[in-house]
Amino acid sequence: MKQQWTVGILLFDHVDLTDITGPYEVFHNAGYTMHDLKKIFLGQDVSENHAFAVSTVSQTGQPLKASNGLRLEPDYSFEQSPSFDIVVIPGASLNIIAHVLTQDEIIRWIAQSSSQSQLMTSVCTGAFLLAQAGLHNGKQATTHWGALNLFEQQFPQIHVQHTGKFVDEGTIITSAAVTSSFNMALHVVERLIGVQMAQAVAKGIDFQISTTRD
Repeated sequence: MKQQWTVGILLFDHVDLTDITGPYEVFHNAGYTMHDLKKIFLGQDVSENHAFAVSTVSQTGQPLKASNGLRLEPDYSFEQSPSFDIVVIPGASLNIIAHVLTQDEIIRWIAQSSSQSQLMTSVCTGAFLLAQAGLHNGKQATTHWGALNLFEQQFPQIHVQHTGKFVDEGTIITSAAVTSSFNMALHVVERLIGVQMAQAVAKGIDFQISTTRD
């Protein structure tokens, strides 16, 4: 029997939209085999073709808005949410992240998720939230290029990497700015299913894989 990995993407008010949609598209478009992938791209797929089942979760489960004003409706609240194999923590502008860092329930949910998941990931300034939950201590991590210095100052116990699209620390993967979310998610596909599938998904969504910062 094929394993289907569950993916939970955290939502909060004014979250960066691309930080969500990048991983969502990559994971949604990944199959177990090239035959699955063909069905997905032709719109002939069923859930069994997908290697990843992707859901969104927020603190209350109520509708909220992304940074550009697009309305988002989470699949679950924290209370209703199942545990996930893979968790994606997106970013936002620094003033929004500063506010989310004060939301104890969100930070607790991230910390709790880390004990239940196989893999915790972040996009852009979402790394600040993982760090606030204590998940980066003594590890390497990265974030948006414009926030690297602040990240170092705020979390001196973390070895901040200033180059690369993402940093893989085994059970935690952090990625850099915005579109690096595609690189990170494709890397997860490669780790779990193989490089051929990652390359095929990248070609299908017309994205060129890179591990270096532009």
